[in-house]
Amino acid sequence: MSTKDERISRRTFLKGGAMLAAIGVVMASGTSRRAYAGVPQAAMQYQDHPKNGQHCSNCIQFVPGPSAKANGTCKIVDGSISPNGYCAAFSAK
Repeated sequence: MSTKDERISRRTFLKGGAMLAAIGVVMASGTSRRAYAGVPQAAMQYQDHPKNGQHCSNCIQFVPGPSAKANGTCKIVDGSISPNGYCAAFSAK
């Protein structure tokens, strides 16, 4: 085998790195919600009332509670989240 054949090409190296990253994402998505520690509400400037018509129930990160008026959770912000709340992570659905 020549020295040229023993070297790893840049393309092969990058493909390997992409595969490792994909495996990490798959493994991380399998963890429970409780294992994830969200960002504190104060750090995201969370408030329990809307801002400029933007509120959590219209945010893609909001996970609704058992009813439309009940508090839910957030994929980013830790703690109980009001559907009428707002934070700096707001992203419209």
